[in-house]
Amino acid sequence: MGEYGQIRVDMALLFGSFVICESFMPGRQHLETGVTSAMQRVTIFTTDRKAADFEDFVLDDSTFTFTRLDPDGANGLIDGPVWAFIDWVLEDLSGLEMCRRLRTSPKLGEAHITMVLDADDPDDMRRAIKAGADDYVTKPLDRKTILDRVLALYASERRHGLTQVIDLGDLHINVAGEQARWQGQQIQLRPNEFRVLRFLAENPNRVLSRQELVDALGKSGDPSYLRTVDVWIKRLRFGLRDVEAGHLLRTVHGKGYVLDIP
Repeated sequence: MGEYGQIRVDMALLFGSFVICESFMPGRQHLETGVTSAMQRVTIFTTDRKAADFEDFVLDDSTFTFTRLDPDGANGLIDGPVWAFIDWVLEDLSGLEMCRRLRTSPKLGEAHITMVLDADDPDDMRRAIKAGADDYVTKPLDRKTILDRVLALYASERRHGLTQVIDLGDLHINVAGEQARWQGQQIQLRPNEFRVLRFLAENPNRVLSRQELVDALGKSGDPSYLRTVDVWIKRLRFGLRDVEAGHLLRTVHGKGYVLDIP
């Protein structure tokens, strides 16, 4: 079985779907299913010119489309979930600056940003996260690697998305809208911090380890992500403190973190 066929089989299992077609081959545009529904568009922006020309990938009711991301950002309307893969070195500006620009963009501010590093450098990893990236990956980066990362997180969000609202006293989480409120005040969070809060809220008053948080965010398999958990938690604390809810999140030294709900 080729690499594309493996992606199709793995993701069919993740979504729990029944796929009728026998194989998925490069150049084929559709995966036939027993259900006809409106297609969900997922846009994968990339600063790499070759990657922007990668063929679309269709899985059940979702189409994953690769698109070129210019220094000026995205043109036109954007529908559905968005991922952005930004190269560390660009022609007109640095990848870090590009990441900062996206975070202030009305269109792409909520995109899941992956910094594409030239080398496995811990300092570059920390700088990428500090600039606003959600995660990072080291070159070379091919179509399968990009789809592996996007599909793993997308499948995780689809599974968790079955619960649309979480109410825990004064804490209200709208999963579909990716918004969290404390006593009516919106908690300002980036995508990863929102997912961390959601997972903690789904498991209140329970200590969750760093590994459990990494797994819940669909980022298992890369031990370097364990070092970024503290960054996510730090940002989450800032968001909670801004609405006077900092007391909810507690660190249990040597074990992990817990969301204390009376």
